[in-house]
Amino acid sequence: MASSAHAEHLYQTTIKLFGSEPEPPFEDERRLLADWGRKWGVDNDVGKIRSILMHRPGSELGMVDPAKKLEETGTFGDLEEGWYWQSDEIPPADDMRAQHDQLVEVLRAEGVEVHFLDGGTDRLLKACYTRDPVIMVKGGAIVCRMAPRIRQGEELIVTRTLANLGIPILRTIHSNGMLEGGSFAWLNPQTAVVGRSIRVNDEAISQLDDVLKRQGVELIVVDLCGYLIHIDGAFVMVDHDLALVDPTQLPFWFLERLKELKIRTIEITPADNGWIINGLAVAPGRYIMGDGASNRTLDAIQQAGVDIIPVQYHKMQLNGGGIHCSTTPLERDSL
Repeated sequence: MASSAHAEHLYQTTIKLFGSEPEPPFEDERRLLADWGRKWGVDNDVGKIRSILMHRPGSELGMVDPAKKLEETGTFGDLEEGWYWQSDEIPPADDMRAQHDQLVEVLRAEGVEVHFLDGGTDRLLKACYTRDPVIMVKGGAIVCRMAPRIRQGEELIVTRTLANLGIPILRTIHSNGMLEGGSFAWLNPQTAVVGRSIRVNDEAISQLDDVLKRQGVELIVVDLCGYLIHIDGAFVMVDHDLALVDPTQLPFWFLERLKELKIRTIEITPADNGWIINGLAVAPGRYIMGDGASNRTLDAIQQAGVDIIPVQYHKMQLNGGGIHCSTTPLERDSL
């Protein structure tokens, strides 16, 4: 029988022979395919989408009580219960579902694999806006921490869904951090932007930056105006070097920074419905967009070489979110 010293030597020698292998890094395609089976993650906002996360509006819409109208706004909500409806019109739930279904059909026609949240949304009125509880970065997901009470709890549903799909979770925003994915965007594979707002605070930005800087990504922080909640109401990438923007909601220095990054911009005007910014690039220069663009803006988009895929989404927008809000790409091709 070997002595304990000999056994320890064998153990140590074996571990030395089969040592740690930190390279390639976690988010490297070779490592993801070997360990996780798919190249999960996103490093841009326009590469061809391979898979996406959505939620078809369900029974949670039944919590909206038309008798609870807010005098201050003319919209609906209950401060004690914590829910709110962002418009003065409450459409039939089936009308909302029909528009959501149309968007799903369009995505599938574009070759996108559509995944849905794994249930449990009965009291989560805004769960159809899957952009917000998760941010996809290189190699996996960051689970956000939702700010308003009506959205708190979506974190559990999205975490369960990501786990069932086999998607790595690189960070869960914790402590007092508040972060929602609608206020995050990729500018290019080396640069991202986050909008600081009533829904996104410095603690969460620090945690987000900690993940990104380890991947060699610069995070630009933009302060949004007033009580605007997400940057995707003012900015969206539609091609690898082209963005659709509302200049009235963005600081001048950020518009100049876009020029430095060689990102062209198309600025909307009061003649446009602002919801056209809340669309989705399914591939470079291929943009799903809601109604309401002026002829001037349509011409500018088309002259820039962008193909527009029209989708009616005005009923879904009445709950406070658009096409971009309703979709979280889980896999995009790199540029």
